[in-house]
Amino acid sequence: MGRFVVGIVGNFNLINDEYPVYAAGKMNCDALSKVSKVIPIILPSSPEFTTVEELTSICDGFLFTGGRPNVHPSNYGVKETLAHGDFDRDRDALTLPLIKRAVSIGIPIFGICRGFQEVAVAMGATLHPEIRDLDGRMNHRMPPDGTLEEKFAIRHQVNFRNDGNFSKILGSTRIETNTLHGQGIAEVGNRLVIDGWASDGTPEALYVKDAAGYTNSVQWHPEWNAENDLVSKLLFEAFGDAVRELWKGKIIFWRLSYKLSPFVLRFVPQFFI
Repeated sequence: MGRFVVGIVGNFNLINDEYPVYAAGKMNCDALSKVSKVIPIILPSSPEFTTVEELTSICDGFLFTGGRPNVHPSNYGVKETLAHGDFDRDRDALTLPLIKRAVSIGIPIFGICRGFQEVAVAMGATLHPEIRDLDGRMNHRMPPDGTLEEKFAIRHQVNFRNDGNFSKILGSTRIETNTLHGQGIAEVGNRLVIDGWASDGTPEALYVKDAAGYTNSVQWHPEWNAENDLVSKLLFEAFGDAVRELWKGKIIFWRLSYKLSPFVLRFVPQFFI
């Protein structure tokens, strides 16, 4: 059997300030292909071109990437202000229902930076527009100058629960990460488990409580140097393993269904899509 397909929700951009494109960072593709061992497919981040039902029928997992625009505050019941920055309402309109659907049927998802915040909002959390303005918080934003190596350099620690998902995957309750975000989780909501925090108390790792599949998501950027950075490598390996494990279960179910009764096969697609 060949490799499975993971959809990367791309970002809208303009080449030379005039040519519209949907794009995703090469480092996301590298991490998925070379570490997760799946096929990365870039998806246009707008419901204009596809539906949640179509995407969940053709993709075996989803990577929700970072991006400069923020989730619009109306999605978590807050009035828009200048502090909330720029938005991509089309991406909101696709990713939030896609996350809810994927979580409900067990398709593995991995949220990074904005994607981490999308998973949080989809599961009922709210966001603070500028966490560096909060007492005791550090500036988590990307440095304005420097090389990519300098911008993605290690900047703070993340501490995990002793018995949480991340400490099991990483084999440690403390790691060091980069940080390139301005917003952060404010109110958690009932469906999220915050599994890791920066030293200033900012939520940095989460998963969805009682989810049917893999939902581990992070506020930092593990796609940077994922082949060589141990933490990043372990996270993307775990995501790839989750995609393959899901389909092992589906294949077993199909085989059992076929042996039990050929008529059962009529109803199987409704179960998986």
